[in-house]
Amino acid sequence: MKTLLTQSEMARASTERDTSYDGVFYVCVRTTGIFCRPSCPARKPRPENVEYLGTVQDALIAGFRACKRCRPIDPDGCEPPWVRRLVECVDAAPSVRLRDADLRAMDIDPASARRYFKRHFGMTFQAYHRARRMGLALTELRRGADPLAVGLGHGYESSSGFREAFARTFGEPPGRGREANSMVSRSLKTPIGPMVAAANDDGVCFLEFADRRSFDKQLATARRRLRSTVVPGTNEHVDLLESELKRYFAGELMAFEVPLVSPGTPFQRAVWDGLAAIPYGDRTSYGELAEQIGCAGGQRAVGRANGDNRIAIVLPCHRVVQKDGTLRGYGGGLWRKQFLLDLERGVLAKLGRGGGAVGRGAADTSSKRASATG
Repeated sequence: MKTLLTQSEMARASTERDTSYDGVFYVCVRTTGIFCRPSCPARKPRPENVEYLGTVQDALIAGFRACKRCRPIDPDGCEPPWVRRLVECVDAAPSVRLRDADLRAMDIDPASARRYFKRHFGMTFQAYHRARRMGLALTELRRGADPLAVGLGHGYESSSGFREAFARTFGEPPGRGREANSMVSRSLKTPIGPMVAAANDDGVCFLEFADRRSFDKQLATARRRLRSTVVPGTNEHVDLLESELKRYFAGELMAFEVPLVSPGTPFQRAVWDGLAAIPYGDRTSYGELAEQIGCAGGQRAVGRANGDNRIAIVLPCHRVVQKDGTLRGYGGGLWRKQFLLDLERGVLAKLGRGGGAVGRGAADTSSKRASATG
């Protein structure tokens, strides 16, 4: 389901180490006999020594061996053992602070940890660790625990230190912990790359590709709109989203049921409601969507609101295309947009249906979304 790429596009993606092309093609170096992901951090070879192949199998059959640095054979959904060990270490003792020297003692390169957690969790490892500790502290405070005991139990040597750290994270002192707003977030593995999901008690607030260039900006907007902070963790909504995404990519789910929280301007919410009503496997143009929401001629404004959608796939902005059917404007990369469209049309073809069958909008989506103005 991969789109056809030109030689220059693949060369550019490799030169820029564009992670959004990992798994789309592989860079094979004739002089070393090694093949890599496009994002491989190793020094790039001369263009004349490179050929691009579409699959791991093609590369192996051609006689290339896998790079030991970027590990192109590892499935994207499989975490390296050192990552699992690090996450388990944090969960087992969240109050114990792990510094770079501690990581090296565990045979873990601190720079690799920063890069991996930034790509898969949307934050560096140290930020992940701090947020995890604060999230657990918030849970205890909401259960009525004493703030001083919570602070000491999570590694803070004084109540003032804990109070400052808590207020910096949640905008409220520990004594008002029950009133603090937070979203839990975690990385979800998909066939087209890692995504980060975040949800509060009402529903999913955020779902985006971790390597999207505007990821930080989009997450910051969600935090500001909801007056909330983000801490590592999960809840029933994130768990349901993960289950539904697996079924979606397996071609078994055509309508998401997970509740959404998508605050925005009235115009943005009108566009997003329009997205939710586009049937599974169907496509509409920016102009058609503008007309449907009563804003004829407003296709550019619709395009901007489309780009501001912070819940990818579930609110299917990938189903909006140019009037002539060509693809434009997808934050996760046009190859992902094409993949999703091909996936949906392929499922419908197997079912012997012509498209436009089922979408989130087939039911009353307003009852599924906790609406809020920004």
